[in-house]
Amino acid sequence: MEYLERDPGVRNVGYESLVWVRDDKGREFSCSLDADRGGIRSINDLTAHERSTCMDVNVLIGTERW
Repeated sequence: MEYLERDPGVRNVGYESLVWVRDDKGREFSCSLDADRGGIRSINDLTAHERSTCMDVNVLIGTERW
């Protein structure tokens, strides 16, 4: 059995495939995009699959700005 750390449905890998968005409550998320596209302003602009890749940035770095 092959172990995959990331979702094989996400084709782009690396920093350039990430987008930072906010939800309606102002929380910030880092998400992987399925394809190269622009105009992403909020989490609502993402597909359901892209939203499933999102991670709450505050969980990673805390609530203080740096």
